[in-house]
Amino acid sequence: MKKILLAISFFTSASFLGSCSKMLNETPRSVLVPDFYKTAQGVNAALDASYAGTRTIWGCEDYFSMTTPGTDEFKRGNDGNQNFMTYDPGLLPSDGKFKAQWNNIYTYINTCNAVIQFAPTAPGLTDAIRKKAVAEAKFLRANYYFVLVQLWGDVTLTTTFISGPVTSANRDPLAKVYDAIITDLKEAMPDLAPGPKGTDPGRANAAAAKHVLAKVYLTRAGSKAAQATDYQDAATTATDLLTTAPALGLSLLPDFGSIFAEGNENNAEVLWTVQHTSSLSYNGSPTQNNSTPDNMLVHLFVPQYEKIDGMARNIRDGRPYIRTVPTKWLIDTVFAERKNDTRFDKSFQTVWFCNNASSIPVWPNPLPPGAPADAAPGKPKMKPGDTCIYMPQGKFTDAQIAAAPYTLIPSSKYSIKMSPALSKYVDTKRSDMNAPSIRPLIAYRLAETYLVAAEALMQSGRPAEAITYINAVRERAAFPTGDKTKMDITVANLNIDFILDERSRELAGENVRWLDLVRTRTLQDRLLKHNDDNSRGNFKSPKHWLRPIPQDQIDATTTGTPYPQNPGW
Repeated sequence: MKKILLAISFFTSASFLGSCSKMLNETPRSVLVPDFYKTAQGVNAALDASYAGTRTIWGCEDYFSMTTPGTDEFKRGNDGNQNFMTYDPGLLPSDGKFKAQWNNIYTYINTCNAVIQFAPTAPGLTDAIRKKAVAEAKFLRANYYFVLVQLWGDVTLTTTFISGPVTSANRDPLAKVYDAIITDLKEAMPDLAPGPKGTDPGRANAAAAKHVLAKVYLTRAGSKAAQATDYQDAATTATDLLTTAPALGLSLLPDFGSIFAEGNENNAEVLWTVQHTSSLSYNGSPTQNNSTPDNMLVHLFVPQYEKIDGMARNIRDGRPYIRTVPTKWLIDTVFAERKNDTRFDKSFQTVWFCNNASSIPVWPNPLPPGAPADAAPGKPKMKPGDTCIYMPQGKFTDAQIAAAPYTLIPSSKYSIKMSPALSKYVDTKRSDMNAPSIRPLIAYRLAETYLVAAEALMQSGRPAEAITYINAVRERAAFPTGDKTKMDITVANLNIDFILDERSRELAGENVRWLDLVRTRTLQDRLLKHNDDNSRGNFKSPKHWLRPIPQDQIDATTTGTPYPQNPGW
């Protein structure tokens, strides 16, 4: 395997060996040596470093690029990577996003291995702390390997600490890696805090581990490593978590929109978050040459609103990286029903308010038919604070668009430059326009547990039981004053397509879609039906069911058997 980098992203924290704090309190360390891990301080530093690696996945543009665009939900935006997001033939194993994600994950797996290997014998630790440290490291290692197998299939399994360069490696069978993931999660649970309440935000907990275990069973069930009991095990694990959730202080929030409200990231629905920070020592910056800057999701869904007259860039509306935009299918079909279902309006921004007095548009002469009564040739169409851009659903005539006192862009006119912006990651507390987000990123939440339970039950031949969990999520999404039962479905409605549509309504943009479609073997079919860019023609089977092994890994394997590439790459 490629040389493991031992001296990056190591931290110390008062929150592990000392008293609890409000979040993981990390401070950087300089160059470390392997013997340091055999000390209490070293175990502590390695554990915190193991957590720090999660920021190179959840919130990082590399992982976003591999899980969100190029699906039925989202396609390439105006400034998205053409090769990466449309399966273009120009996408190669040498692409830096593959290398960065692969190398980061293996670096932090090795750090987890240090904790698991050295914590049991490090002097100065109580038995309780040893067990807790090992359990948290196993939870994290399982998550890292789960990312690897979903993106790359067969991968190298290493469970012991590597203290120097290694120039040979094998790809272990998928089944073996899945077994290791499941073992880690099962062994971790007894020694983890029961749930997220009462622990530092971002700490591993048994409820989150159970959620991941249910997803692992469900995902393995759709892979070449499938076991006969996987769907049943997924259903049992997920429903057990949902049964015990109230005692752990966990529940669906009454209001879907409040899940993503700034400052509310540790709410009762959240199982596990990845913590972020304003320190550029950890975050990197979009203005620096950093291959893995921190939480960039705040930027990646933002359209070019600042190019519309009456608008200027601002912290609230975000910096328009416009890497990806929603597909017409997501907007007009999945979210077609908005009378009873609140989730589109609480997931996407469709209105921008005028904030640039120097560029306010004026009415033409002559006035267009249907212009407002107070319109006059040469008079400003709006004033600061008024609606400047409105992007409603449906079709509007050119005459209606011309007569609107703002820039009216109906869904029939959405483009790769101007489309609704996903609002789940808005961060108004950033220090400046270019700064990455400092919000904790919600990695796992209870609503997904309901959907995992429903899918696993359906696949186990128990659709009547699955309906209960689907309807719980759907009823929560209803308007508070409405009839929640209008959101209910019956067994006749239930199939994998409905479940995938429901996952879109609930989890749009939450970095799971590509993984969902690969897991259910529906990626190619759904691209053909629902994505209208080059993805449809460029997608090749079996090539694009997996990501390519980074060329850097293949080149670094200089002794023994050459490192195998995935099919088609």
